[in-house]
Amino acid sequence: MKIIVPMAGRGSRLRPHTLTIPKPLVPVAGKPIVQRLVEDITKVCGEKVDEIAFIIGDFGEQVEKDLVAVAEGLGAKGSIYYQEEALGTAHAILCAKDSLEGNVVVAFADTLFRADFTLDADAEGIIWVNQIDDPSAFGVVKLNDENIITDFVEKPTEFVSDLAIIGIYYFKDGDYLKNELQYLIDNNITDKGEFQLTDALENMKKKGTKFAPGKVNEWLDCGNYKATVYTNQRVLEFIKDESIVDGSLKSEDSVIIEPCFIGKNVEIKNSIIGPHVSIGENTVIKNSVISNSIIQTNTFIRSANFKNSMIGNHANVKGKVKEYSVGDYNEID
Repeated sequence: MKIIVPMAGRGSRLRPHTLTIPKPLVPVAGKPIVQRLVEDITKVCGEKVDEIAFIIGDFGEQVEKDLVAVAEGLGAKGSIYYQEEALGTAHAILCAKDSLEGNVVVAFADTLFRADFTLDADAEGIIWVNQIDDPSAFGVVKLNDENIITDFVEKPTEFVSDLAIIGIYYFKDGDYLKNELQYLIDNNITDKGEFQLTDALENMKKKGTKFAPGKVNEWLDCGNYKATVYTNQRVLEFIKDESIVDGSLKSEDSVIIEPCFIGKNVEIKNSIIGPHVSIGENTVIKNSVISNSIIQTNTFIRSANFKNSMIGNHANVKGKVKEYSVGDYNEID
């Protein structure tokens, strides 16, 4: 089994937090989004994952090393491919064509999920979906009586289905997928100037490929900072039985309301932290009350009172704010 992760986009909706790091490496409950994604996929694969291929932009050598380490931590080979120009989802996946063989899961790295099923590797194809209240902003699928996908509908203006495609796909034959993606490129088949995976899926369906839905219990978005803070809250709830407060914590006259994630070498003094707060390593917090927030590494916070916020790396925050989104190296006084 191989996992292909297109993640070349920088994540403009999550700025300023993606000005210094790509969105999939933004931490949620102490781990980068992409790491949690591939860990969750590995759990439902039902068989060993041999390779995880990441399709990135010009993110730098350290990011590449970190991604390879994520794969190796799951017992898989880590491969790096590059998408130098944003030409659509089909083009992005095809950038990893040398890894498109055998059983393949394609997962776009801006979403997390919870599921209690094991992937059926004998299925021809699986498209993971989630039932939502308003499907008009998403691609959706229609099913027949045999629970097979009959139609793909992009952002329907009238109701056709409430099963939204969440951006995770399984293909039994990676070479078949590769050929269908290449067909789009060779014949310049585009939608709004981009090569789209849904066009390849439609062609495969017309040739007889049967796609089944893989339904998840919960779908978590990381598109903007408020959505990411909510995702952090939900993930902390999922893992609350694990030990997620590092033993190096220096706490003085403070209360930690779990669940929280607290990284290495954090100092908290005269403060109330939690619930649902993630704090990166080497951060200092004094005389503050903080809940439902993400605070990244090497940050100094004092005399603050906030919630539903996201604070970047190396930031310096002082003062009472109700909700805030503060990027790396910024100072609020």
